[in-house]
Amino acid sequence: MKKKILVLIVIVLALVLTSAITFAISLQPKYNKPSDYNIGTKYEDALNSDKPMVALFYVDWCGYCMKFMPKYKIINDIYKNNFNFVMLNAEEPANRNLVDDVKLTGFPTVYIIDPKYDNRVLINGALYQDLMKFRVELDRYLRIRAILDSAQNKH
Repeated sequence: MKKKILVLIVIVLALVLTSAITFAISLQPKYNKPSDYNIGTKYEDALNSDKPMVALFYVDWCGYCMKFMPKYKIINDIYKNNFNFVMLNAEEPANRNLVDDVKLTGFPTVYIIDPKYDNRVLINGALYQDLMKFRVELDRYLRIRAILDSAQNKH
């Protein structure tokens, strides 16, 4: 009789614990894969624009990429008049040459690419993960570009 009660208690505890774990998992934030976001413009179009671009290299299976996408969308909404925002899936064959050229070491990777001045700036992950620090870097680039534009217009 004592064994049956003990087994019943263990079963009930296992069910309660399983339910609690399932509930806790359901509360975890759910992130869409990066390609679900469709932010910005095509790389080729950005190359032909007068604006510099913020290029995001990602892969859909990357958890860090998934977590970063809401921030990338916010930055796009704030700076879309100053930058072209481009999303590049590093696993797509069409992006192979560019991916090889920038020598990616991880995901996500963010670059400011400015075709007008043949300039490419890697944004450190510690900066782009913090929206305020990311904004400081984007504003800094815009100030430097304004100086370059002014100097070019004087000549």
